[in-house]
Amino acid sequence: MLKRFMALIRSWFGRGLDVLENPDVLLDQAKHDMQEMHARNRERAVVAITAKNNLQNQVDDLQKTVDNLQAKAEFALKRGDRELALQLLKEKQGYEQSLQSARETLATAIETAEQVKVAIKREEEQIRQKTAEALALKAKWKQAQIQSEMEKQLQGMGTWEDTNNTFAQAKNKINNKLSEAKALNEIGQTNVESRLRQLEVTETDVAAQSELEALEAKLGLAAPITQSVTAPTNEIEAELARLEQKVGGSGGSTGS
Repeated sequence: MLKRFMALIRSWFGRGLDVLENPDVLLDQAKHDMQEMHARNRERAVVAITAKNNLQNQVDDLQKTVDNLQAKAEFALKRGDRELALQLLKEKQGYEQSLQSARETLATAIETAEQVKVAIKREEEQIRQKTAEALALKAKWKQAQIQSEMEKQLQGMGTWEDTNNTFAQAKNKINNKLSEAKALNEIGQTNVESRLRQLEVTETDVAAQSELEALEAKLGLAAPITQSVTAPTNEIEAELARLEQKVGGSGGSTGS
């Protein structure tokens, strides 16, 4: 009986944690089943011990009957009634046979009752042990649930890689914008330098025109007042050619 009970206990605690059910429910059910089984075993133990006690009472009663018949047989012999004494002794022998059988049965019942007591006591210890194990398993289950929830929360958190990618994109845009601004600045500087070179060319032309006019005034070849300072270059060259002819002509007459 005890072996069957222990096998049942092992089956309770060996089956539940592998199925897709709540371990708390499984452990509570196992505890409930153990308590029910223990209650039934206690009832059986009470029945066995009660039977032992009844056998003990029967043996005591038979022993009293045997003793009483023995005393009556002795009293009959003292009174000289040998026939009555013989009858009482025969009756006593029948009770003694019943008493012997009852004593053998009682011995077996006493041994069984003691085994049942030990089994019940051991069963109670095992129930306390399994209850403590159930509490420990529940605590582990709670810890596993908390750890699992924490892992889920951690997995749901954003990673620095996403942030780094965003920073990289922003950095690239900023660098591109700076490069674009630098390019525009270079283009702007080029335009300014071009305008400055044009301005220098214009100033050179004006200076050359002024010097030419001064030379013409010195030679008595004043240019028309209406001549534009900003005359085209080909007109200036034509004027210069005429000036060379004049100067050349004057030089020739002086030499002659």
